[in-house]
Amino acid sequence: MSQERGATIWFTGLSGAGKTTIARVVAEQLQLANLKVEILDGDLIRQHLAKELGFSHADRIENVRRIGFVADLLSRNGVIVLVAAIAPHRSIREELKQNSDKFLEVYVNSPLEVCERRDVKGLYAKARCGLIPNFTGIDMAYEVPLAPDLECQTDRETIAQSATKVLQKLVALDYIHADCHPKRFQIEFGVASIAASQ
Repeated sequence: MSQERGATIWFTGLSGAGKTTIARVVAEQLQLANLKVEILDGDLIRQHLAKELGFSHADRIENVRRIGFVADLLSRNGVIVLVAAIAPHRSIREELKQNSDKFLEVYVNSPLEVCERRDVKGLYAKARCGLIPNFTGIDMAYEVPLAPDLECQTDRETIAQSATKVLQKLVALDYIHADCHPKRFQIEFGVASIAASQ
């Protein structure tokens, strides 16, 4: 299957909402269709491309802008880029979308209390104790997308359901070819979703 141009799919939402988990399942299914895929994890990118940045408003904007640059570079070379990064500020998400030919904003929506229950690293607890300043959702606001291209409600949907919605949207927008039909993906999700949740 030929793939002339990629796209950027940006999963935005609170820490613990399920952004990376959904991205991994989507990536697995796209790879099964022989498409070029890369996952850009916000935490990992910060460690390598933004070590000098802190967590102020300006630094967060710059961090997201750098991730966006890498995503755009990859997508221009035929890669479907799945970005899992909070990107808490609406303005920079809109800027990235306007500057990209193919950009899908996926709002991974999960209530704060659910995200805290899922937090195996204890980041929310540390933030509430003041050990992690400017933590999104605690002492720094997350600006909810006003009109995301897609919304996944991970407190109500399984990972398989959320990932299937993403794949269906990619087909509908012609970001991936029509022969990558979601029905095929749903069948394969029985194994993929279990693996992703472990």
